[in-house]
Amino acid sequence: MRVGEIMAKNVVCSDVSEPVQKVAEQMKLHGIGAVPVCSGGKLAGMLTDRDIALRCVAQGSDAEVLTAGDIMSSKIISVSPEHSVVEAARLMARKQVRRLPVCENGEVVGMLSLGDLARARRLFSETASAFCEICEDKEN
Repeated sequence: MRVGEIMAKNVVCSDVSEPVQKVAEQMKLHGIGAVPVCSGGKLAGMLTDRDIALRCVAQGSDAEVLTAGDIMSSKIISVSPEHSVVEAARLMARKQVRRLPVCENGEVVGMLSLGDLARARRLFSETASAFCEICEDKEN
């Protein structure tokens, strides 16, 4: 099974210049916790609700002044729609991420989440394994 078969296709993206406040509003509106951040139409990073809480709110910064590019995680891992779902699950586990942007030629075309893996019933063992590894404390 390929990533393109189970990924979410309607992805809300942000531009690097978008104020954090606007990105947070989009997250709330769409009920999501992570947004791919693009520059010139190409994936540049990821911004999560946790990033907003820790890198903006907890710092006492102004969410109307800071941009997505200021606080996004720029070390991103992505896959293509042709990527094997099993390999994507293993990558998520190894890198301890719950979501992977799906890109073609650097442009975001979808998003793969643990929930997408869980809904693909025949991937139960890969999903469970990925979830356990993501939650594992690698520091100790």
